[in-house]
Amino acid sequence: MSLLTTSALMQFFGWATLINFLILAVATLSIVLMRDTMIDIHSKMFGIEKNQLPAMYFRYLANYKIATVVFCFVPWLALTIIS
Repeated sequence: MSLLTTSALMQFFGWATLINFLILAVATLSIVLMRDTMIDIHSKMFGIEKNQLPAMYFRYLANYKIATVVFCFVPWLALTIIS
């Protein structure tokens, strides 16, 4: 007896994909629109030089997107294809 049906898993991964891409969009917009403010805050909070932060932001966004695609979107797509 299975507690999770294919339909329930598809729904879970679909919502997880949507929520994570919304978080990614908000993070991207906040970095783009409030770049100087965020650089000032993060350089003071973590003691990182201001010229290093844009590369760190880009790496964070890229890693988050890759993780969302691999762990949320691909399972949803695979379940959609097989059902």
